[in-house]
Amino acid sequence: MAFEGLSEKLNSVFKRLKSRGSLNESDVKEAMREVRLALLEADVSYKVVKDFIAKVSARAVGEEVLKSLTPGQQVIKIVNDELCSLMGNSNAKIKMPASPPCIIMMCGLQGSGKTTHSAKLAKHFKAQGKRPLLVACDIYRPAAINQLQVVGERADVKVFEMGQIDPVRIAREAIKHAKDYGNDIVIIDTAGRLHIDEELMDELKNIKGEVKPNEIILVVDAMTGQDAVNVAKSFDDALGIDSVMLTKLDSDTRGGAALSVLAVTGKPIKFVGLGEKLDEFEVFHPERMASRILGMGDVLTLIEKASNTVDEKDAKKLAQKLKQNSFDLNDLLEQMRQIQKMGSLKSIMGMIPGLGGKIKDAELDQGEVQLKRTEAIIHSMTKGERAKPDTINPSRKRRIAAGSGTKVEDVNRLLKQFEQMQKMMKQFGGGKKKMGFPGMGGFSGGFPGR
Repeated sequence: MAFEGLSEKLNSVFKRLKSRGSLNESDVKEAMREVRLALLEADVSYKVVKDFIAKVSARAVGEEVLKSLTPGQQVIKIVNDELCSLMGNSNAKIKMPASPPCIIMMCGLQGSGKTTHSAKLAKHFKAQGKRPLLVACDIYRPAAINQLQVVGERADVKVFEMGQIDPVRIAREAIKHAKDYGNDIVIIDTAGRLHIDEELMDELKNIKGEVKPNEIILVVDAMTGQDAVNVAKSFDDALGIDSVMLTKLDSDTRGGAALSVLAVTGKPIKFVGLGEKLDEFEVFHPERMASRILGMGDVLTLIEKASNTVDEKDAKKLAQKLKQNSFDLNDLLEQMRQIQKMGSLKSIMGMIPGLGGKIKDAELDQGEVQLKRTEAIIHSMTKGERAKPDTINPSRKRRIAAGSGTKVEDVNRLLKQFEQMQKMMKQFGGGKKKMGFPGMGGFSGGFPGR
């Protein structure tokens, strides 16, 4: 996950600060030296780091901090405040016009994930009750139009295309189509290049001049580090962008681009991509990102992900089943699917305060494997067996193990853990004991099979 290395280094610095009953100017200076090195290693712009450290140091050596009963905590708060300021303080929003459609022009270099993230953005707006339209204006890259159609279908959003003709004309006709058919948001996927050139910029300027977009979003790959910031500056100088969308923030990238973009270009990050799936996409909240970087989790985003994933009717149905102690393996399978929709275990754990960075990658990878194994075992059962696991005799266990590519011992372990889970649910239903979310704890080993 992005910022993992930075987060570990900063937490190490702050742990030493918090362990001291009092701080002096020398302690703060030493801590800031380590913070500076951590930021530079994360590929944050040197000038940005220099300004950031100067601001934090000026506040941290103040009398109010050094004479505080909790100086370490005060320094962390200052760093958190300055990180938020560095990334924009509040989440910037798309400028919606008084009369629709809102025209959003996506631009960026090839390989940045522009086409996929155009669909992610469309799905994001569709979830808000909007009627987005995707427009295929990348007429050069092989299969670009087809790719947009595929991701558009997955996002359940219409795609407007006219083949490989003049992209300016395609954009113009798309706006007419949107007005005729009531699409209130138009997202134009433009062509990219392997590098910035005059031909690319001229085409983008022509499209901009023709459709007059309300928002120009530059899509940049966070894995390119400081180059992402340089690309953003070049596009802004030539085209005049309004905001940035950072992709591949789920990778082991050092994440410095997210901390440098606003300071270098003056343009805010509005969205981030956190994986390949269309759901792995978030509105960028500086204060939440700062909280993640400092290892304090991001409960608000976790709650939003859960709210968007879990249907209210399904939640009520599950609550009723828990109350009646009729939760079976069919329900467990559905709950596992719901959790998987929220993202990887790594991304979920990173949002829980105190857990980010404390669970090793190898353990999380093993957890993902075990989840898939558990899912395979349940899939190999009949619906009747899932509803009544106690009917699964030795011969059925052998069949289930063979069908799921696992061992009979794995099947036995799953059934045993599910039995323990049901016993705890019985106590929960009787109001004797509180219990966590089914399958996320509340019995040894987390999910059955782990």
